[in-house]
Order: sequence, then C-alpha cells, then structure tokens
Amino acid sequence: MSNAVPPSRPPDRARHRDRHGRGMRGPLAPPQVPLAVSRSASFDHLVQDSAERLERQWPQLSSVAFGVQEVPLLIGDTGDLPDVPDVWDGLGSPVPLGRLVPARGGRPAQVIVYRRPVELRSKSREERALLVHEVVVEQVAELLGLSPETVDPRYGQD
Repeated sequence: MSNAVPPSRPPDRARHRDRHGRGMRGPLAPPQVPLAVSRSASFDHLVQDSAERLERQWPQLSSVAFGVQEVPLLIGDTGDLPDVPDVWDGLGSPVPLGRLVPARGGRPAQVIVYRRPVELRSKSREERALLVHEVVVEQVAELLGLSPETVDPRYGQD
C-alpha cells in the first residue's frame, strides 16, 4: 500500500523568485519626485511643453504633430516616410537635433526632436529644456517660413 503524501503546492505552479516573500515593497521613489519619471518621459514632456507654449502664440500649429525619436534616420531608412528627403547622410555631416516633415497627402506636418543627440549636447536639465525649446522653435520657424526670433522673441537669449 502506497500512502504517498500529496505535494504541498500544485506541480504546475511556478516557484516564487523570492522564497521569503520579501520582494520589492513598493516603488523606489514616489510619483511626484523627478526620479520616478524616466528620461524618455521627461524628454517627451519638454517637447510637449515647448509645443504648447508655441501653440498659444501661433494657433495654426494646432494641426502640427510634435514627436520624439531616439536618433536620426540613416540614408535610405525613412520608415513610413518614403517621399521625405534624408537630412543626415551619416558620413561626417553634423547630427541633426530635429527634423521637419512637411504635410503631404492629408498627413499633418510633423516636428520631430531627436532625444539622444539633444541629451548628449546638454549637461543639465535646464540646459536640456532650453535646447529642446530652441530645436522646436527652429523647426516651427522653418515650417512657417519665418525667422526663429519672430516665432519666439526669447530665442537664443538664454
């Protein structure tokens, strides 16, 4: 007679990583602390803040899409933008900080800011915020056919 003792847990249940139940007890920082926001989310907020500030002065920008990409596209790698010329050749030309994609075929104009090149050129949060705003102003000025100083009178002063 075999009186096998049933296992204490079902065999298909995965083992817990922490056998004493002492895993992460909560987030490392509360949500209102800047540490809790990722670098990419913080960068997205900077671009959105600059766009909103310019939209208050220039209502025609409400139809423009503002976005962030990690790095510039390389030659021939235009993704979903087949008829947009490349702005970076990857062969010694300076790396762009932003790009304007004109409106075409029902698609709104897009202002794209490249996160990594901007982060590499700025040393502090304040400097990064100023550089992001300058890039957005330059691209909007190109879109509107105006000078950056006309788009934002404070351009280049800080």
